[in-house]
Amino acid sequence: MRVNLPVSNNEYDFPADELLMSTTDTKGVLTHCNAPFARVSGFTMEELMGQPHNMIRHPDMPPEAYKDMWSTIGRGRSWTGFVKNRRKNGDFYWVQAHVTPIMRQGKPVGYLSVRTKPTREQIQAAEALYARVKQERESGRQTIVIHAGGVRSTRVWDNVRKCYRTGPTVRLAVMLLPLMLVSLVPGWMGWNDGTAMALQTLAWLVTAGLVLARYHASMTLPIRSLRRLLNGMAAGDLTHHEPTLPMTHVLGKVMARVQRLQLNIRAVVGDAMEEMERFSSISAEIAQSAQDLSGRAESQASSLEESAAAMEQMSSTVENSNEAAQKVLRESQHSADLARQGGDAVTDVGQVVQSIEQSSRKMGQIISTIEGIAFQTNILALNAAVEAARAGEQGRGFAVVASEVRSLAQRSSEAAKEIQSLIGESATNIERGARLMQSASQTIGQVVESVTHVNALMGQMGVAAREQADGISQVNEAVTLLDRDTQQNAALAEQSAASSRAMSDSAAVLGRTLEVFRVD
Repeated sequence: MRVNLPVSNNEYDFPADELLMSTTDTKGVLTHCNAPFARVSGFTMEELMGQPHNMIRHPDMPPEAYKDMWSTIGRGRSWTGFVKNRRKNGDFYWVQAHVTPIMRQGKPVGYLSVRTKPTREQIQAAEALYARVKQERESGRQTIVIHAGGVRSTRVWDNVRKCYRTGPTVRLAVMLLPLMLVSLVPGWMGWNDGTAMALQTLAWLVTAGLVLARYHASMTLPIRSLRRLLNGMAAGDLTHHEPTLPMTHVLGKVMARVQRLQLNIRAVVGDAMEEMERFSSISAEIAQSAQDLSGRAESQASSLEESAAAMEQMSSTVENSNEAAQKVLRESQHSADLARQGGDAVTDVGQVVQSIEQSSRKMGQIISTIEGIAFQTNILALNAAVEAARAGEQGRGFAVVASEVRSLAQRSSEAAKEIQSLIGESATNIERGARLMQSASQTIGQVVESVTHVNALMGQMGVAAREQADGISQVNEAVTLLDRDTQQNAALAEQSAASSRAMSDSAAVLGRTLEVFRVD
């Protein structure tokens, strides 16, 4: 037997009007339970479903009780008994269990168990009974056994006394005994005339009347009680209570079965009412959610229409930006070409300036040569003048020529110096212009490089603009599809809201139908 541990000494109390209902298959696996059953057991619905029912078994319960239960319900009979169960946290609670087989084609296919809260006296009696069963099992001497949820003595005399106390047939026989004795009196007295016959007849009539009156009284009250119970059930009142008859009474088993039927119907209808209330609440929430969803879907559809229009406008703007970027790219390429041409022209000018600078250097060299010639000519003129002075009168003409030559040499030297000065200034200006041209060439080169970089950036911007245009086009298509889907969702939400309202109406009708039954 499964032993569930740990256990505590804390008893869990639950309302007396609650019915704990569950169903199992023929192997004891839970297939359904109501909310009170789950709450009292301490487990959740998910933890209970598909698990063996003995997961709530308490170790204090004697195995004989469960053996008797399975033996009884396995034969297709109902079983009623007191059971101590264990909660998930180890606490315990007592129930009076009413187990009824679910029959299909004469065979049990499952079991319906409805549990009620027992009284404190019933709990104390059950504790004493189970303690006695355990004690007798351990001692090996059993005087009582659990049978059909009740107690049966193993002693023959106890069973005989029980029959005398409660058996209707025995009671009838006891009531007829005086009639038999009276009928024997005339024979004992030796009466053989009409007086004896009249006395016997009178005795028979009186005794029979008393017996019938007693038997009628013993049957009328239970029948009336049973009729009141059935009338209440027929009127939908599942709370009507009648005293329980002894099982030995001729109507005791009938009353017990009707009461068990009332209890089962009360549990099923009560569970259905609770589920119907929950179903109505859920259907109302679904209807409200569907209504909210429909409103949000319509609002979203309107927003998507505005988004689609904005996306179209953005697409047009991006297209214009793309065209402007392409135009700027073309202008940038043209500027780059012009900058390169300007750079080439500056380079050519620089080369020309370098050629002029080289020519100026050559001219300076030539001027230096002229100055040297003028200097030598001047020296030769001086020498000629000296020689002419020595020659006297014959050299006077030569002296005049030498003087003119010396004067010409001096003017040539002065002119050469002026030219040298001009060439020096020109060389300085040319050198300065060459440096400026070189700087301008470098600047133009940087401009060309910058324009080339800008051109590359504009190319990238153009590619990015095209990709952005493609992306916006795809987003626009997606927004269009989303707008269509949103409109469809809005229609579906409206249909769902209508279905929820219809379901809520159906739940209300079913709830009004179940209101015929009274369960509390």
